[in-house]
Formats: sequence, structure tokens, C-alpha cells
Amino acid sequence: MRIRIDAVDLPGLTCPPGDPSDAAHRNVHVAVQRRDRPAELLDPQPGDAARATWTLECTTVASPAGGLDVKGPYVQGRPGDRFIYLSWGAVDDGGSFTMFRRAKLMLDAVPDRELDAAADGGLLVGRLGLTDARGEPLCARVVPPRVTWTAAPHD
Repeated sequence: MRIRIDAVDLPGLTCPPGDPSDAAHRNVHVAVQRRDRPAELLDPQPGDAARATWTLECTTVASPAGGLDVKGPYVQGRPGDRFIYLSWGAVDDGGSFTMFRRAKLMLDAVPDRELDAAADGGLLVGRLGLTDARGEPLCARVVPPRVTWTAAPHD
């Protein structure tokens, strides 16, 4: 199975500081963070892109608690609490990414019928906007209706 994340409505290349004594974040990018390797990012995209897409290779196994458990190099968390991190960071002139915020795309919120359909050799697609109500990069737990999950044939 593969998971594709289709993101639109990115917030731009600057972000206000979290603390008034800090400087604003500049040259903001977003990427998928690899499990157990926070510095390893999948395809960083600029915060002013029209859209961003990432495709992740995953596997599913039967969960002891029932249903399916999703695993893969970019899937975080324990069974029953799996998620994908979208990491926001400022990229400096040397190309170094300094994370300042993350969004957790919660896989336990994927409708069972969609996950079951995708597990049969298909594709699970998560669609979401990446700008929050304040016009800043989306962060915290992301569940429907903020993200929609659908099964699709491989593209």
C-alpha cells in the first residue's frame, strides 16, 4: 500500500515567531519526517508552493486490537496511535532545515472502509490545507474534517 498526501493552501515563506522575543521564521518549508530520524525529511516543499504532494510506501498488518495497523519508514507512533509528521522548518542559506512546528496526521482517524480498500494493493490519499485559522502553518493533531482520507487505485 502507498499513502499519498495532497496538500494545498500553504501559508507562505514566513511565519511569526512563537515567542515575541524571537525573530520570525523565514524561508519556511514543510516535509514528511522519517520515523526515529527527525533530521531525515522526505521532499521538503517551500511554504509558498501552490501544492505539495508526498507518496509513502507502507504495509498493513492485522492489529491485535482489530482492524489494520499501518507501518512504514515515515509512519510514527505505536499500534492504535499511528501518525505521519509534517514538519515545518526554516531553511537557511546553507540548506539546513530547523524545525519549529509539526502537524500529526492521525492514521487512527482514517475511516476503516477507506483503509481496508487501500490495503488491497491500492492507494490511501489524504487531502488537506496547510494553513491554520491564523494564517500560519498547520500544527497539532490533524483529523477529519481537517483532512479527508479516500482510497484510490494506484496512479
